[in-house]
Amino acid sequence: MKVKPLDLTRQFPRSPRERLGGYAHLARMIDKARAKAAGTVGEYIYPCPLDHMLLEFLKIDPNAFYEAVQNQDDRELLAWLNNDATARSPEEVEAWNQTFLNRKPRNEESQRRFNEIRDRLAPHRTDITAWPDLLDLEEGRDVPVRSANG
Repeated sequence: MKVKPLDLTRQFPRSPRERLGGYAHLARMIDKARAKAAGTVGEYIYPCPLDHMLLEFLKIDPNAFYEAVQNQDDRELLAWLNNDATARSPEEVEAWNQTFLNRKPRNEESQRRFNEIRDRLAPHRTDITAWPDLLDLEEGRDVPVRSANG
């Protein structure tokens, strides 16, 4: 089934927090890959470092995923992943989700870029320290205030 891709020059991909098939970020990665194939990816990148995290966890080649999203809807793509990806237990998936959703900048340059974006959007939101929260903030989604200990 052919799926109409999003035009990411006009709308945002799904939130990295949205789960599809139990995986955080999968729906967003699908949106970006489809938009890339359609030439409507805009300033988004597929595969970005966050995409690579999920692809490595699934043990799926970025090019194979890119090809698969072009002619399958979300349901069909989940079936493809169940056949081609490394099988993971629900506990492994949830552990990966938590690691992903709490991913912070990994070096000084990344931290500087993160802080510039956050400070431009909401300088008072120093509770935002993870990339998925920053992406949601940047795309206008509500980001709950985080306590000092997470």
